[in-house]
Amino acid sequence: MATTKELPQKLREEIISSHLKGLGYKKISKRFNIPRDTIGSIIRKFKTYGTAANLPGRGRKLTISSRALSNLVRTAKKNPRVTARQLQDDMMKAGTSASVATIRRALNNQGLHGQTPRRTPLLTSRNIRSRLEYARRNLDKTTEFWETVLWTDETKLELFGHMDQRYVWRAKGQAYEQKNTIPTVKHGGGSIMMWSCFSAAGTGNLDCVPGIMDPQKYQVILKKNVMPSVDKLNLGDHWIFQQDNDPKHTSKSTKAWLGKRCWSVLEWPSQSPHLNPIENLWWDLKKAVAARKPSNIT
Repeated sequence: MATTKELPQKLREEIISSHLKGLGYKKISKRFNIPRDTIGSIIRKFKTYGTAANLPGRGRKLTISSRALSNLVRTAKKNPRVTARQLQDDMMKAGTSASVATIRRALNNQGLHGQTPRRTPLLTSRNIRSRLEYARRNLDKTTEFWETVLWTDETKLELFGHMDQRYVWRAKGQAYEQKNTIPTVKHGGGSIMMWSCFSAAGTGNLDCVPGIMDPQKYQVILKKNVMPSVDKLNLGDHWIFQQDNDPKHTSKSTKAWLGKRCWSVLEWPSQSPHLNPIENLWWDLKKAVAARKPSNIT
């Protein structure tokens, strides 16, 4: 038996309003192009309960006991990777049965929904301690402090990157039509490495890194772009340089190069790329590049 679509609450309220103005069932039915029986049902509900909104307790009730539900929630929270099928097997061993769909619905009602795990850097215990120390060290820093930070980073832009649309409307048997496919090439079809920086005042220089970056090329990039960006952003004399712990940034030669310039360098925890707000700018840049659909690296 086909299910019928529920009328929007706003439409139900308009039906009630028409009824209160003295219109009969037939006229209301004709006005909204809704069956007369449906009009009568909505008005009777209003007369009984004084509302056109959905009443609590509607819908099919779960067949899982409260105790079994508590066990399901406890297990899912303790082990988020457990599957509904495994939970069903556990319930059967305990003498309770429920379908996989019922188990999923029960967990959804408890606020637990199946989601794709977020990909994050692998953190060792040393990394975790380092991040905690960074948080404690900077917890009480004022807004004025963060406004003096020059955030820097590199990113790779691929000709055929990961910003393409991943969903298409297509009929059965049309999966391999050209308009419904995403072309793939080895190594992303080529790529370029970009370096840039920004502060609370705006964006600094954007530069292309020639070839593979090594400590020497990194130092050339910094020499060419950092101080002009500092001047452009009016950071003054007491600004702070931020970089992550990439080997090119922490090499002996780069440390010596930075030491000669007496820049104040923000101590940075390893494996923490998402702590750098420049990642949001890279995301915007990659979306803008993808929208232009470039055909070559140039």
